[in-house]
Amino acid sequence: MTLANDLQAFQQQFRSNVPQETQNVMQQATTDLGDSGILKQTLKVGDTIPDFTLPNATGQPVSIKELLTKGPVAIAFYRGGWCPYCNLELQALQNALASIEETGATLVAISPETPDNSLTTQEKNELAFPVLSDVDNQVARQFGLVFKLPASLLPIYQSFGIDVAAHNGNDHFELPIPATYVIQPNGEIVYAFTDVDYTKRAEPSVIVDALKGL
Repeated sequence: MTLANDLQAFQQQFRSNVPQETQNVMQQATTDLGDSGILKQTLKVGDTIPDFTLPNATGQPVSIKELLTKGPVAIAFYRGGWCPYCNLELQALQNALASIEETGATLVAISPETPDNSLTTQEKNELAFPVLSDVDNQVARQFGLVFKLPASLLPIYQSFGIDVAAHNGNDHFELPIPATYVIQPNGEIVYAFTDVDYTKRAEPSVIVDALKGL
């Protein structure tokens, strides 16, 4: 099974359980996000990533510069542990962790959740790689990934029991679009995946192939 298969299976289950009117609102929000041109502003292959330090799930600072001194780094930006598609992605990355580390690379995941909520995500998915907390999306913004949830989605998310403000520790309702990057030690991006559709994610095998290509 690929990650794409798992994502599609969940999406089919979701569609069978959620009213079509709700699905239409959600799909329109994705379409509008694509039309906003956000993908034009994201960092791409050949760009150099910004220098940053973020706390991990236990509050310890993690420096991207230090990680890059050890070898390549794969970075996965995700929305939060409340997002089932994100959890499927994180689990798939965990399953591929040995293959990623065999290339000499480090894997990190980044979300706008608070460290406490990142710790919950890490424990729930039994993740053995760092989950970093990018409160206020300061780093994701430098990658050009940040958007604000439209007002039309807020009551829908609430009806699903999702409290984005509580997870993120603020009421900005800003999230990163899903994005995955492979960075070589000089900070240059050699692989980039970005998509306004949160049901789409980079396949771990493709990440491994990009790392092997280095």
